[in-house]
Amino acid sequence: MINHRRIIAGFAIGAVLGVLLHAAFPAAPPPLRLFLDYAVGPFGKLFLRLLYMAVLPLVVSSLILGVAEMGDATKLGRVALKTLGLTVVMTTLSVVTGLLAVELFAPGRNFPTDVRDEIVRSGAAPAPPPPAPSGPGERLFALLPMNPFKAAADGDVIGLMFFSLVFGLGVLVAGREKTGPMLKVFEGIFEASMGFVSLVMRLAPLGVGALVLNLTARFGYELLLQLLGYALVVVGALAFHQLVTYSAMVRAFGGMTPGQFFRRCREAMLTAFGTSSSSVTLPVSLRVCEEELKVPRDVGRFVLTVGASANQNGTALYEGVTVLFLAQCFGVALTLSQKATVLFLAVLGGIGTAGVPGGSLPMLIAILASIGVPTEGALLILGIDRFLDMCRTVLNVTGDLLIAVLVGRSELRK
Repeated sequence: MINHRRIIAGFAIGAVLGVLLHAAFPAAPPPLRLFLDYAVGPFGKLFLRLLYMAVLPLVVSSLILGVAEMGDATKLGRVALKTLGLTVVMTTLSVVTGLLAVELFAPGRNFPTDVRDEIVRSGAAPAPPPPAPSGPGERLFALLPMNPFKAAADGDVIGLMFFSLVFGLGVLVAGREKTGPMLKVFEGIFEASMGFVSLVMRLAPLGVGALVLNLTARFGYELLLQLLGYALVVVGALAFHQLVTYSAMVRAFGGMTPGQFFRRCREAMLTAFGTSSSSVTLPVSLRVCEEELKVPRDVGRFVLTVGASANQNGTALYEGVTVLFLAQCFGVALTLSQKATVLFLAVLGGIGTAGVPGGSLPMLIAILASIGVPTEGALLILGIDRFLDMCRTVLNVTGDLLIAVLVGRSELRK
């Protein structure tokens, strides 16, 4: 049984046992409380603390590599700039779609207060407090850390991500000929971080099952209904972006109808849904791009290779929805500037997230920490994350193919 099935099984077993315990002992007698507090609860706490350890090296290395892999701008010229511009525009549109969906449907607004307090009480990775209110100028300069190492030590995730973004641009300008050895180091850090995450994720079935058991044993099935509403908002926002935004762009600039585009992309879309990995789907996407969509080979290879890690529309949308949902669950009233921060960080996350199953989780924790939402809330959504991962990977891969079509068509007109 592969890991994602174990996570789903852990979630289901924990939920069923928890609901049965709550039905049998609504008031939770002392022996049951001791069992939940000292035998079940610590597993969720251990899992998330281990996962949180990977955030710093993974965020820094993935963002720097994601920007650097845009290619040598002096060599690739127009293709690189068009790809970068379209990536930023489409990722921003996807996050805005997700944020508007959460604001409209508010799936976490009626989250039970006692459940929220229990999650916080059970403890997990400490989240830094949100930044103190200040003027627009001060907020802008707060993005620019004077010392990135101090920003890392202080938990200044926003400053660290901004540094990584700018540093990646510096690498792009310098060119791979001069920065190749350094990029090898960052690639090693990234691979080691992903290996560490994979190792920690072996505890996920136990951690997720323990958290769900702990909460449902105390509060019953109402918690599961709340998660169902969240999942419907995520899937609905993903479907809207795919069927409305992508369709409008391919009709206006792609030289084909939406029906033709999606029909030609169906093999890559099905592979993406089955594997939950943009990287694993890349060989199929390359063949579909050249044979079905008739994109020039050089353009398709560049755009799709970059897009496998740097154009994660679905992931960015999912992160924005999840952060606002958890903020609603925990009663954290986000200001307009904090929502703008979520937008900014989710777009960066869409550029810097690994194109592998579960690759968005460390970035999600980083965004939660940056705005003062308890990071232990991330465990709530892990049980249903695999299905949502399958759905958002379809959007990621389709977005890569769409950008390849748009860039390829624009180059043919030169």
